[in-house]
Amino acid sequence: MACEIIVGVSGGIAAYKAASLVSDLVQSDIGVTVVMTRAATRFVGQATFRALSGRQVYSRMFDGNQFPLGPHIELARQAKLICVAPATAHFVGQAAGGLADDLLSTLLLSFTGPVVVAPAMNAQMWEKPAVQRNVQQLRSDGVHLVDPQEGWLSCRQKGMGRMAEPEEIKRVITGLLDATE
Repeated sequence: MACEIIVGVSGGIAAYKAASLVSDLVQSDIGVTVVMTRAATRFVGQATFRALSGRQVYSRMFDGNQFPLGPHIELARQAKLICVAPATAHFVGQAAGGLADDLLSTLLLSFTGPVVVAPAMNAQMWEKPAVQRNVQQLRSDGVHLVDPQEGWLSCRQKGMGRMAEPEEIKRVITGLLDATE
């Protein structure tokens, strides 16, 4: 299944799970380009994703001369699917509102293929009506959500908001890729 996808990583503690997801996808012969938000780089370094994907990692909208049309245009044209894992409450709100002020959110607006989003956040955040409205908007827009799970959260409590396991996210991705072939 040699194809190209983008894994977007937003700034939450669950970014460490994205490393496992990228590794699993690459081992399944899927070409993965990682795009990170600025906040994500505070949780997991770009070197980790560069080593796991074997590719450059992108985090800035204006990355030199490599993309004459802009990375949000050229990366979007190369990929068959975008997966954002973890998707923070901020990213979910941005995506639901069509807001784009960084590479990942701009790339999402430029992309025309299937989108998978795996939210991860504190249980109180996940339960907020505003977050649930944003999640519903994404579903209405055709985004494939891999719902968070209940479990131990980094805030030292149990609750809903833990990002789905990488294996589950990978199953959704590969299912969508198989359906587009």
